[in-house]
Amino acid sequence: MVLLGGAWGALPAMAAAKSGDRPPAPPPFSTSTVTPVEAEFQRVMALDDAAHEEIDKWIKDNGAFAKKGAGLTEAVLSLKIEQRLEPVKKAYEDFLQRNPRHARAQLAFGSFLNDLGDEAEARKRWEKALELDPTNPAAYNNLANSYGQTGPVAKAFELYAKAIEMNPRQAIYYHNLGSVIVLHRKDAAVHYRITEQQVLRHALELYRLAEKFDPNNFQLATDLAQVFYGLQPPDHAAAIAAWTRAQSLARDGQEREATHLHLARVKAAAGKLNEARAHLNSVTNAALAGVKSRLARELVDKALPPPATDDARRLHLPGTPK
Repeated sequence: MVLLGGAWGALPAMAAAKSGDRPPAPPPFSTSTVTPVEAEFQRVMALDDAAHEEIDKWIKDNGAFAKKGAGLTEAVLSLKIEQRLEPVKKAYEDFLQRNPRHARAQLAFGSFLNDLGDEAEARKRWEKALELDPTNPAAYNNLANSYGQTGPVAKAFELYAKAIEMNPRQAIYYHNLGSVIVLHRKDAAVHYRITEQQVLRHALELYRLAEKFDPNNFQLATDLAQVFYGLQPPDHAAAIAAWTRAQSLARDGQEREATHLHLARVKAAAGKLNEARAHLNSVTNAALAGVKSRLARELVDKALPPPATDDARRLHLPGTPK
């Protein structure tokens, strides 16, 4: 059995995956105020939303069962998801066969296909949506996501910029552009004609703009904080502030403990060894034990006094003959 790709490719991580933009959920409608075509489209969207909600619950519940030694295998769960999504896919196909020029349906179906791992067909649907409605920023964003993964990356930069131009209050457009810039910093340096360090600072600006419109987004806060690892010279105070803010937005214990590890790392780099140890002592989750152990060893090394002589220093250099 081949597992589903897209947002369901790594089943436990689905909630954090960035799928394509879909049209916003429509308000309750009355057949007296909307056209029959629009009413049918809203019913298809409702089917899609219900399927996503149910699948999210299956994945969450199965993860909890797996921790207790039970739960379905990934192959079985993947098959169950495929079967649940089949009627939704058919509903989209039937609707678009009758209404091929419905831009929002093309956009939504593209996102649905992208979640299934059919990136090539998803891109075709988003391109069609953009052709039908060149004023829709979500279509630009979704195509930018696609080009950001497969290239050319410069096309992604241009499409994100267009999405932001059309809707400058949408946080995810700034967030996505910042993430692609960080991931492809060499390409970004060429595209924007700036240095890689300037690229990272540009990404920081984009993330901060995103935070204005989505201030409680934990993933956004952690992506912003990660940028400080690449900045030269290091800005320890800003990095500590960024990870402290991310910690305040953590949604569960594991996310909170993960931020303790980052705070331990940045405080150790800043010479705050006692505070770094306190953060490490706050981590009890077994899934984070390996990183915690490595950071603890690094703290011990930082706390050791420097060798007193040149010969002693040479003995501590990696690869030095003894």
